[in-house]
Amino acid sequence: MDLVTIDRIEAARELLSEVVRRTPMEHARDLGDSHGGDVHLKCENLQRTGSFKIRGAYTRIHGLDESERARGVVAASAGNHAQGVALAASLVGIRSTVFMPERAPLPKLAATRAYGADVRLHGSVLEETFREATAFSERTGAVFIHPFDHPDVIAGQGTVGLEILEQVPDVATVLVATGGGGIVAGIGAALKARKPDTRVVAVQAANAAAYPPSLSAGKPVQLTSTQTVADGIAVGSPGMVSLAHVEALVDDVVTVSEESLSRAVLLCLERRKLVVEPAGAAAVAALLEHEGAFRPPIVAVLSGGNVDPLLLLRIIRHGMIAGGRYLSLRLRVRDMPGSLAALLTRVSELGANVLDVEHSRTAGALELDEVEVSINLETRGPEHCAEIAVELQRAGYTVIS
Repeated sequence: MDLVTIDRIEAARELLSEVVRRTPMEHARDLGDSHGGDVHLKCENLQRTGSFKIRGAYTRIHGLDESERARGVVAASAGNHAQGVALAASLVGIRSTVFMPERAPLPKLAATRAYGADVRLHGSVLEETFREATAFSERTGAVFIHPFDHPDVIAGQGTVGLEILEQVPDVATVLVATGGGGIVAGIGAALKARKPDTRVVAVQAANAAAYPPSLSAGKPVQLTSTQTVADGIAVGSPGMVSLAHVEALVDDVVTVSEESLSRAVLLCLERRKLVVEPAGAAAVAALLEHEGAFRPPIVAVLSGGNVDPLLLLRIIRHGMIAGGRYLSLRLRVRDMPGSLAALLTRVSELGANVLDVEHSRTAGALELDEVEVSINLETRGPEHCAEIAVELQRAGYTVIS
C-alpha cells in the first residue's frame, strides 16, 4: 500500500492555509521538570471546531469531483469528526448528513447542527452509528467521509506535523492521542520525511487499545469493548490504510489508564488554563504515567477540547481522587458534646477542606461511648493525605480507614 507522501501533505497545507488556524505551542515547564528536558503542548484543542478534525475533513471533501459534491456527504461520529465534516461541507457549499450515537454529548450535537449538518441520532455505540451511516451512503449515493482511513484525511492531519517542526525544530519525541490512527499516521508521515530521527509515539486508552493486537496480527483486530472516558479515541479497530501508516511510521504505541486521563485533563485545566477533553489529553496522560520514558524535547499534541461540562465536572473529581487530592477517612470519636467540633477544628488546623461528614452511633464494633465519623476531605496531595492521617492518630483519634 502506498503511503501518504510529504508532497501530498504540503499540498494539503496550501489548501488549508485560509481554512485552519496555526495553533499555538505552549511550553509546559512542570511536565518538563519530570522528564529532564523541554515539553511543549501543541494546542489543537484551540483549532476551529475544537479539534484537529477539520484539517482532514476539509482536505477530503474539497477533493471530491462535481458529481460527488452534488450527492452530498455523510459521516458517523461521536462529535469531533462530526463537527469537522459539518463545517468543511458548509465551506465547500455541499450538503452534509451526520449520524451520531443516541447519547452523544449535547454540546457536540448542538455544534454539529450549528455548522450546518443534518444530524441523525442512531445506535447506542459508535459501531452501530457507523453502520447506519454507511447504509445511508449506499441508499442515497452520498459520499461517506471516513474519520481516519483515507489518504486525503491522513494528509490533512499531517499538516499538524509540519507546524510542529516549525515551532519546535529540535523536537525529539512527539506523543499523539490515537483512536483510528489518522492523525498519528499523518504526523508520522510528515516527521519521518522531514526529520526522520524524531520518535513518533501513539497513545491509546488502555480500555480501547486496538493497535497493539492489530500490529501483532498484521491486520485490523476488532475489540470487543471500548469502555473509556476518552470517547474521541474509543475506536474498536483501525482501518487498513491507517494501520499500514502506523506500522511503517510510528515508533511505539503506549497505553494510559482512566486515572491518568482524568489527571491529565485536570492538569491542563489547572496549570495551563486549557480546556481539553479526555481523548485530547491522552498525550499528557502518557507523560504522567510513563515518567522518564520519552526523550526531550517532547511535543504532546492536545488533539481536542470538546467536552460536555457535566462530564468535565466528573472528570475533575476523578482526577483529584487519582491525584491524591481527596481523602476519605473513618474514625472513632468519643460520644460526648463537642467531640465532632474538636475533630473538625483539628482537620482545619491541618489545612484540609471538609467536603462532607457522616456521624453514626449504629456502626458495627463500636464501644458504648464511641461514635463513628466518616469524613471526606479535599487536600493538597498524597503527602498531605498521609500527614493528616498520622496527625489525627497522634491526636488520639482511632483511624479505621
